[in-house]
Formats: sequence, C-alpha cells, structure tokens
Amino acid sequence: MTTKRSEPYGRQIKGIDLLFGKHDQSTETGSSVSPVTVPIDKISLPNKQPRRYFDPQKMEQLTLSVIEHGILEPLLVRSLPNGLYELVAGERRFRASQSAQLAEVPVVIRELADKEALQIALIENLQREDLNPVEEAEGILQLLEVELGKPREEVVSLLHRMRNEAQGRPAPAPEHNVMFSEIIKKVFTQVGVNWTSFVTNRLSLLNLPLEILEALRRGQIAYTKAQSIARVKDEGQRQELLKDAITQDLSLIQIKERIASLKVKTAVAEEVPLKSQIDDVFRIVKRSKIWDDPKKQKKLEQLLVDLRSLVSEVV
Repeated sequence: MTTKRSEPYGRQIKGIDLLFGKHDQSTETGSSVSPVTVPIDKISLPNKQPRRYFDPQKMEQLTLSVIEHGILEPLLVRSLPNGLYELVAGERRFRASQSAQLAEVPVVIRELADKEALQIALIENLQREDLNPVEEAEGILQLLEVELGKPREEVVSLLHRMRNEAQGRPAPAPEHNVMFSEIIKKVFTQVGVNWTSFVTNRLSLLNLPLEILEALRRGQIAYTKAQSIARVKDEGQRQELLKDAITQDLSLIQIKERIASLKVKTAVAEEVPLKSQIDDVFRIVKRSKIWDDPKKQKKLEQLLVDLRSLVSEVV
C-alpha cells in the first residue's frame, strides 16, 4: 500500500505538473533527477515556509538518526544565482542536518519559479502523516491563495459560496467565479481532501482563540477537545481549562464536565442579590392590580404573614 511518505517527491511534483499544466523539467539544464551532494551552507530557507512548528523531542530524535545513519531521503532544492540553492521540501531533515553538523547533504535539484516552489512546498507539507487539522486548514488555504492569486478572505468567501450552491442556496456571482470554483476543486483533488467537508469541518477551526490554535498546531490537544474548550467565553477560565486539559490529559467527557461546572459557578456569581430581588418584587406589586383580585389578595396576605414571621425570627 502506498503511503504519503513512500513517494516523497515523484507524487507531489507529478501532481503539480498535472494540476498546472507543466511538462517534465527533469532533463532541463540545471535540474537533477538523481540525488547529488551539495554543501549544506549553500542551502537557505525560503521566506515563506508552510510549516511553523517543529516538535523539539521529535527533532532531537531525527537529529540522532541523522548522526547515526545520515540523510536517507534527499532534500528537494531549486537553483539560485551564484551557485546557491533554496530549500523547497524537507525542512525537518535540513534542520536536523544542521544540528548534526553535517557538511554536505544529498539533494534533488529542480529549476522552479517562485510560485511553483511554494506550491510544491505546500503540497509536500500537506502530505505529512503527522499533519494536524489546523496545519491542514492553513496549508490548503495558502495553496489556494497562491493558485487563485487572491487574499485569504476572498478565498474563504469563495469556499462558502460554493458550499451554499452545493446545498441549493445559490447566490448571484460573477462569471469568473465559476472558473475559480473549478480551480479550487482541482486543488482539493490534488491534495486528496473533500472540499465540502473542509468548508464544514476545518474552516471554523481557524476562528478558535489564539491560545487554542497554538495548542492544536503543537499537537498538544485533539481538535474535538479544543472545540469544546473554545466555547468557554471567559478568557481566564478558558486558558486555565486548556492548561489542565494538556497537563492532566483530560478526556473529552472530563472537559465537558468541567465546562458544565464553570457554567453553574458563573450563573451563581451572576445572580441578582436577594435584597435587590425583594425590592423589585415590591415595586412590581405596587404597580400591579393585585388589589382588585380577592383571591390574589388572600395569597398576598398569607405571603406577608410568612415574611413577617421570617423577619421576626431573625430579629
């Protein structure tokens, strides 16, 4: 069975070529099909990197593996002026190689334009096995931004419009949006994600509070737990619950129980003081027509007797 990682470059590059109508560049000048070795200090990271967080413990394990076995899977780079190279895919291996103080690393060289390099980097990142939901959502949106040439807000708006149309709620839209819709569908096909499910289940994650988003990026908490914690409106209570959920590895049921307890405490704290309630009742009684109803008068008289008796006991 083919996994995401068993075809490290062929699958991604082939997909990019098919998606964007490019021909095979492996025979062009400056490109290499087979890995070659280059000095690591000649490779630099691009300005835009899809991946933001690297687990320190996993990076340490990878560094030890590189020290013992070397780089088993070549990096993908593109040529820059003056004999330098820019990393396209394989940032974890590149960082581990630096930590292991390797002088040279194996690479596959491709001649790529800025847009192509970023597209390949994004797709390579999206095919990681340890990809979490937030990284997936951010990566796909960034890929769509690059291909459509539109800012994220417009991309999200297009996705919601497409879902509305799919649900039978079409809205007037410019003709060029039809073309954008086709491009969006091709991108989702390329990354192997259902676009309707993405709009329904992934986009909302990016609206979560920042501290919860960061915990999700770091893989510290499951997104189902994160969604529950995000419903706590009080920032202090939410952050404390998030901390406990991570450090104590709380289950989803335990988290929901704590949220229910917080709601009870909040409701009690927000209750109107008893004295204010009594004052309000007396004001309402004075303005009401209870005096004109004999039955209600008797009930009121009895309540007053009970109240007077209660007050007498206190005094």
